[in-house]
Amino acid sequence: MNGTERPILLVEDNPDDVDLTLRAFKRAGVTRPVDVVRDGVEALDYLFAQGAFANRAGQPLPVVVLLDLKLPRVDGHEVLRRIRADPRTRLLPVVILTSSVEETDLVRGYGGGCNSYVRKPVSYTEFVEAARQLGLYWLMLNYEPPPTGAPPGARG
Repeated sequence: MNGTERPILLVEDNPDDVDLTLRAFKRAGVTRPVDVVRDGVEALDYLFAQGAFANRAGQPLPVVVLLDLKLPRVDGHEVLRRIRADPRTRLLPVVILTSSVEETDLVRGYGGGCNSYVRKPVSYTEFVEAARQLGLYWLMLNYEPPPTGAPPGARG
């Protein structure tokens, strides 16, 4: 992580989608650091500074979580449920970024408290444009909630 800049957390188990997302962000000019975890257990450990990520204790939460739904060990819906259930993370912006076209996933995602639901575009060009728009909105336009214990008006 670079200085005080909070990272983006990408929760994605498909290495090709991880590479595509990172390349798309780079091409779209998103310079924020991106931390990658490969399954739901790693995502929860990262966010709650436990297990393999216990060294994150005291580190700020990511600026936004990009969450795939179809994950090994703990699926994305359960990750979202646990994020929203904990006072430390309940306001954390979560964007479901998935290839799922199931309406039940869409409804369940919003019902679980996601801030946005984005279907991964099939073409690289469309994916780069989607990444650019995600970066512009979540990193430039959106006012994020303050970290726990931060004074009102503080920005990450």
